[in-house]
Amino acid sequence: QVQLVESGGGLVQAGGSLRLSCAASRNIFRINAMGWYRRPPGKQRELVATITRQGSANYADSVRGRFTISRDNAKNTVYLQMNSLNPEDTAVYYCAADFHDDGARPLAYFGQGTQVTVSS
Repeated sequence: QVQLVESGGGLVQAGGSLRLSCAASRNIFRINAMGWYRRPPGKQRELVATITRQGSANYADSVRGRFTISRDNAKNTVYLQMNSLNPEDTAVYYCAADFHDDGARPLAYFGQGTQVTVSS
């Protein structure tokens, strides 16, 4: 029902920065909350950040103060600016979206993921 395509992953040294982007298509007028999840190696997928259509953001404690989520509703795109990266941030990062607009609720639709690797 929703197609999400991520870009911007890669390899970065500890302390560096990366910016992820995600463009949504299909049912874009129904999409409200968007966000990012990640799956570290050998672990379950976890929430990174969400953002409502009006721009209210919610962050996991592990990234608050280092990562910033933003969106451009006109472009149906959500971004994740990641600063002060450390090896524990290594994961596959997934863009997510849903039709509800509650940043505290899980999101149902996911992209294919983009790999972020932080070297020490």
